[in-house]
Amino acid sequence: MPELNLPLIFLLILALYILSSIKILAEYERGVIFRLGRVLPKPKGPGLVLVFQPVDRMVRVSLRLETLDVPPQDVITRDNVTVKVNAVVFWRVIDPQRAVLEVTNFLYTTSQLAQTTLRSILGEVELDELLSKRERLNARLQTVLDQDTDPWGIKIAKVEVKQVDLPDVMVRAIARQAEAERERRAKVIHAEGESMASEKLAQAAATLQREPVAIQLRYLQTLVEIGSEKNTTVVFPLPLDVFASLSQMMDRVAASPPPAPANHGAQLPGAPA
Repeated sequence: MPELNLPLIFLLILALYILSSIKILAEYERGVIFRLGRVLPKPKGPGLVLVFQPVDRMVRVSLRLETLDVPPQDVITRDNVTVKVNAVVFWRVIDPQRAVLEVTNFLYTTSQLAQTTLRSILGEVELDELLSKRERLNARLQTVLDQDTDPWGIKIAKVEVKQVDLPDVMVRAIARQAEAERERRAKVIHAEGESMASEKLAQAAATLQREPVAIQLRYLQTLVEIGSEKNTTVVFPLPLDVFASLSQMMDRVAASPPPAPANHGAQLPGAPA
């Protein structure tokens, strides 16, 4: 029976153990190493890292920007309107050691915190503000979440409210409100146009009153425009002062007394002398 080469076997086992202890961390990864239950002062990586199990245990942490989709939440606004709101949170780990030591599962915990914060912040505003001031609400959500997750070594880069689902009754009410607003604007614009037109007409009337010849030129221009359209009927405009002069003349004729009969001094036959 051949003898076993114990030193060679030992060296082979040692080589396999060292090979299994080699860990390679990418540029965006860091390794939090626990040695006999105690964490090492500084995270390892990137590059080649030796983890001697079972003495050492390594937790990989990614430093890349992550996306967290917040599921739809039932939110009651300050004016008692129930809406469904979902959002997306952009976050990254800036301190791997605190992210591992301070919280059990930082991804799950951040997700739950984002849901509760979303309901809390959006419940303090009215529906109109929720629909029209989205940017300000996003900034407020980001600030609150960032403050709460800072002890965990997590940075909230951005929060975006993705969609706000309204009840059908509110959708119809908002549509009626928008239609009424458009009608109001149309009436205001029409009234402003009428006011400007009346001012221009008043200026034109004043100019024509100062220059009587201008009205005659305007009449001639109107005749040229009518003739260019190949119309069979031509309406010739007359100034209103002509009708006024005729009316005054007829009034004077009607008011004057009838002429007295002429007396030539002749007597009728049979009349007394």
